[in-house]
Amino acid sequence: MERQLESLKEKVLNGWQITREEALALAKMPLEPLCKSADEIRRKFCGNQFDLCTIINGKSGKCSENCKYCAQSSYYQTEVETYPLLGTEELIKQAEYNASRGVPRYSIVTSGKKLTRQEVEQVCESIRLLKESVDISICVSFGLLDETEFQMVRSAGAERIHNNLEASAGYFPSVCTTHTQEDKIAAIHAAEKAGLSVCSGGIMGLGESMADRIDLALSLRELGIQSVPVNMLNPIPGTPYENNPRLTEEEMCQIVALFRFILPKSFIRLAGGRGLMKDLGRKCFQSGANAAITGDMLTTSGITIQRDLEMLLELGYQVANT
Repeated sequence: MERQLESLKEKVLNGWQITREEALALAKMPLEPLCKSADEIRRKFCGNQFDLCTIINGKSGKCSENCKYCAQSSYYQTEVETYPLLGTEELIKQAEYNASRGVPRYSIVTSGKKLTRQEVEQVCESIRLLKESVDISICVSFGLLDETEFQMVRSAGAERIHNNLEASAGYFPSVCTTHTQEDKIAAIHAAEKAGLSVCSGGIMGLGESMADRIDLALSLRELGIQSVPVNMLNPIPGTPYENNPRLTEEEMCQIVALFRFILPKSFIRLAGGRGLMKDLGRKCFQSGANAAITGDMLTTSGITIQRDLEMLLELGYQVANT
């Protein structure tokens, strides 16, 4: 096994794209050498750059979609605060707070299948004013917008959109039935046509198989995604996944390492659920992950910015706007 692992690592270091069968073989490798090899790949292609971002829940609750993991879905009885699109003052206040603490990227995330045209116009005005007063890169997660709406967002000053595939193409219908993964991919292409970069990943622990996780990573590779959030399911009471077992830190390290082998040049971002790990993701940052969301998550508590910056400094990373 060690010889096969070394061979696959050298192939990736030399520009080879591993196959599905090779990735499945990697999933059977001992964890410590797998993670060590993944971290070597990360250093080769990404150096010590680390992409740190924060998010603000710009519109909360009453979502029309039935994603089984989500506290904001109107289909489920959960304890989540609901409110309409935040105003400019609050969006700027939070951006200033994060920028002053050294975070280079700020993402505005809204509930719902997509923002209405009126809401897009409103938040674009907020982004324009935000960019005038705060030196921070803007990402947005506004759902399944069309190309014209994405052009509006880009013209306002946003640089990147977020739209998770969530799961493999084969497993996605088990997660959500009110929209399709094809809908998501169409939105990703529309955003790219509008000149925006894309952040897209998935959630681990939904009940998917290891093959599903690998298939998700392969889909992201096919789409050319450079920013890949890897979320760890935090089972929310009231959702269909409330009794799903939590993944272990070892499982997350394995997932991150496999994603690094498949996506050697991408920024693999620990996102939701990181606070469930006792080490707050430290081992994952030594297993191929080189990006994270810091601060509060959408509906669960996150990790303080200062604590993250101290940990990343200890690990030899340099936080930069990538």
